[in-house]
Amino acid sequence: MSRNADDLAALIRGRAGDAPVALGLILGSGLGHLSRAIDGVAIPYADLPGFPHAGVSGHTPELVVGDLEGTRVAVFGGRAHYYESGRPDAMRLPLEVLKALGAERLIATNAAGSLTRDIPPGGLMLLNDHINFSGTNPLIGEPSDARFVPLTEAHDSGMREGLKAAAEAEGIPLPEGVYAWFSGPTFETPAEIRAIRILGADAVGMSTVPEVILARFLGMRVAAISTITNMGAGMAAEEISHAQTKAMAPLGAAKLETILRRYLRNTA
Repeated sequence: MSRNADDLAALIRGRAGDAPVALGLILGSGLGHLSRAIDGVAIPYADLPGFPHAGVSGHTPELVVGDLEGTRVAVFGGRAHYYESGRPDAMRLPLEVLKALGAERLIATNAAGSLTRDIPPGGLMLLNDHINFSGTNPLIGEPSDARFVPLTEAHDSGMREGLKAAAEAEGIPLPEGVYAWFSGPTFETPAEIRAIRILGADAVGMSTVPEVILARFLGMRVAAISTITNMGAGMAAEEISHAQTKAMAPLGAAKLETILRRYLRNTA
């Protein structure tokens, strides 16, 4: 843990209180409004040196710390993406701060393209594994042997079972699948979509995998959920765009909030 992370955690406690955080939540494109469900304190990233700036529309650059369904949470209203800076470890400091605040669990969310007709736009997918198709890794350059992180249980089975139970209780479909990380910022070509489907992916996106790796490196348990905003390139007639992502994300966001609330009530 860096000294900077400890200093930032102290700053956050000074504003939001000393109670330890139980769970962190990273919100993807178009999902930032979920942070407004938290009864707590919002701290702009601009007040937290080293945190990402608002580099992507559809993200809310603030950290909200407070209570949701009886659980102390820290919600990242936006994330830094690899394609913004060329740094796969761009979310390392925020996640180090989350760990310093006491969090043992992380739930990452994202907007993704579906590669299976069984999970159409507006639906959700619970990640049970991922493919790092970007060719890079957020732990490149880490000097310690801790960099050799086993990822067999990258997506925690216990957390997945809890989220599936919450979804079933609410009557919301939550199929599982494999997420493939492409570097972005361009969307994938139809040929790339055909290739990654052959490799076993069920959805594609430009985030989340670096955070999963970093969180496991820091000793946190991790789960991740995709909000499906479009079909992969070549699988539907419409042209894929970021505007489409932002427009479609709210369709899944309401379902996502319902599941998260039930999960937290069940695990509080």
